Amino acid sequence: MSKSNIKTVIEEMVKPFLDENGFELVDVEYVKEGSNWFLRVYVDKEGNIDIDECGRISEYLSEKLDENDPIPDAYFLEVSSPGAERPLKKPEDVAKSVGKHVFVTTYEPVGGLKEFEGTLVSFDGEEVVVEIGKKKHAIPYAKVASARLAIIF
Repeated sequence: MSKSNIKTVIEEMVKPFLDENGFELVDVEYVKEGSNWFLRVYVDKEGNIDIDECGRISEYLSEKLDENDPIPDAYFLEVSSPGAERPLKKPEDVAKSVGKHVFVTTYEPVGGLKEFEGTLVSFDGEEVVVEIGKKKHAIPYAKVASARLAIIF
């Protein structure tokens, strides 16, 4: 089974439980680090998620994985919060982050830049507008390589 198929199977497996309990699936990763495989499931909820809730989700997912056994390799399961610098993977994530401090990278230069760190002013599904200092940068969403929340020091 390919890595993208594994990701889809895990998303389908855990999503009903998360929805039922007020959690949000942020991302699923299946990656090899050194000689070990890791299945990482990032979850969150309004007001942040705590370690006990991650444990509950991990137990649920472990049982489901044991029942269905979709992954042929040995792996480590990790369920955690996406952290303070949460990735903004989906358009809905970007839309919910308007008004927050973000870090955006692009596939190609936009206005001579490929990295933008500032306040996410708006997002209409087509264009991300980031304000850096007093200057607003309009970035076509199709050119966004990655976006995440950023901590201001």
